[in-house]
Amino acid sequence: MTYKKPDLSGRLALVTGASRGIGYFLAKEMAACGAHVIAVARTVGGLEELDDEIKAQGGEATLVPLDLTDMAGIDRIGGAIHERWGKLDIMVANAGILGVIAPLGHVEAKVFEKVMNINVTATWRLIRSVDPLLRASDAGRAIIMSSGAAHSARAFWGPYAASKAAVEAMARSWADETKNMPLRINAVNPGATRTAMRAQAMPGEDPDTLPHPSEVAAKILPLASPELTETGLIFDVKKNAFTRYQMPE
Repeated sequence: MTYKKPDLSGRLALVTGASRGIGYFLAKEMAACGAHVIAVARTVGGLEELDDEIKAQGGEATLVPLDLTDMAGIDRIGGAIHERWGKLDIMVANAGILGVIAPLGHVEAKVFEKVMNINVTATWRLIRSVDPLLRASDAGRAIIMSSGAAHSARAFWGPYAASKAAVEAMARSWADETKNMPLRINAVNPGATRTAMRAQAMPGEDPDTLPHPSEVAAKILPLASPELTETGLIFDVKKNAFTRYQMPE
């Protein structure tokens, strides 16, 4: 995909996991392109730092400190956006956790359940909360963060891989439900990125060999463009291209 910074002037963007990593820089990029960013994350300090950065570049943000295990809190987001703005133009479901790297039979039930709860159930609750708002936009855009783990299904990555496969399946179903509408929905495989989650998964890896999250965010940014036509696909950041699913006959 040809990289082009979209004009997001006057548009409203919701980004989860916005206090660090890809979410932080994606929120910052969207604000720089003119969007008012609703930044959601657990870490208040990270959100305040983001707010300072956005204000310094002349942008605007609304901070929402929220732990995504608070399902009722996710439900309230949609209502609050509806009351204040009446619609939502961009939603980025970026927040997620790794869990543990271990054989499936060794994973504790509480760890597996937490991974599925935050990565899958919270994403579904967010979709349900903002779906009517995105439909109200003239060019709603949803970006669902996935992972190559959903397809590689590598040894010891079972819970995380399963959660991301589930998230992609939800994104595809949602995209198919809305394919005749202006709403465009795509998943993203960001690839190996210099983030805290990657360091947790690969503690012996040299982080300087990986792209910075700001580089990855810059490539994801065009998926928020009102001019985007693709829907129901995976955007592979490393290839800078969409992957089309093979639909069964």
